[in-house]
Amino acid sequence: MEYWQEINTKLKPWVDPNLNKTVVDLFAGCGGLSLGFEANGFKTIGFEMDENASKTYNQNLIGECITGKLTVESTYPKANVVIGGPPCQPFSVGGKQLGLKDSRDGFPIFLSAVRQLNPEVFMFENVRGMLYKNLWYLNEVISELKNLGYNINYSLLNAVNYEVPQNRERVIVLGSKKNIGLPQKSHRKVTAGQALGELPNRFDSNSKFLTESMDRYVANYERASSCVNPRDLYLDKPARTLTCRNLAGSTGDMHRVKLKDGRRRRLTVREAARLQSFPDWFDFVGTETHQFNQIGNAVAPYFAYHLAKNIKNHLLGEHSNDFYVTENEQLKLIENEAIYQPRFIQNL
Repeated sequence: MEYWQEINTKLKPWVDPNLNKTVVDLFAGCGGLSLGFEANGFKTIGFEMDENASKTYNQNLIGECITGKLTVESTYPKANVVIGGPPCQPFSVGGKQLGLKDSRDGFPIFLSAVRQLNPEVFMFENVRGMLYKNLWYLNEVISELKNLGYNINYSLLNAVNYEVPQNRERVIVLGSKKNIGLPQKSHRKVTAGQALGELPNRFDSNSKFLTESMDRYVANYERASSCVNPRDLYLDKPARTLTCRNLAGSTGDMHRVKLKDGRRRRLTVREAARLQSFPDWFDFVGTETHQFNQIGNAVAPYFAYHLAKNIKNHLLGEHSNDFYVTENEQLKLIENEAIYQPRFIQNL
């Protein structure tokens, strides 16, 4: 079975009556994280302030996404699991560093939901920067969660180790009243070519090719950034990280396909979606820029699938495939700056 056929069939929402667990997804975006949970039989309820992303969620998933801005006073329906990717205000070392007292940040909202719902399990994900420049803040959040009686397990995981055709590092934090492990990585690596299939060879009059001036800009950008290999999409290996900026923006960092005749064209929405492991049946609402932003901000659904399966096994009392990261190992991960040389994570 081709990879795109696999995700089209495996990542399909359903409700497992034997599980009977409900998930509240905060800052849900277009539903990439919720899709991974629904593909494991969880019921989901999303909360998202972006109208287009919320519409995408409601158009594709079983669960309902409620559109609106969350606050620490928000109330939620009863749920067994709380998940999300709280936006983290990028505090500078020399800044005010208000931490959990800063109203611009999403973590006070996440903590408020955990206090209110007292879930069996919670999980949040964030960028790898939480392990270094914002480590003090991650520790503050974890301390608050431990005070609520939760056992915490966290590490830096790469979605490429969970059947996503893309290098995408994220800090994953899990909490439960019982000890909870992280999912073991898969031994399978999926390339961009396996994910895209015949799509790179397809183009028409609507395809957006780079102009000569854009090619010159790209060359100057890569030379200035000491880029050894052009940042084209290499079909024989996983893609580099997809972001809103390198999908929707016409910059030197743009993701692009290089054709056999030497021309380069911008990725299509469907190509970007496949590299994020979204099934082809998953449609995005809004303009092309809105759709690229939803894809770039999303949690890769196949990565979410593995995270959700791990939580499902935990809830069902099956722990054979997870692993635990001790506090000492977490400190080593940080002290050795494994965010640049993630030796520890690769050996898990």
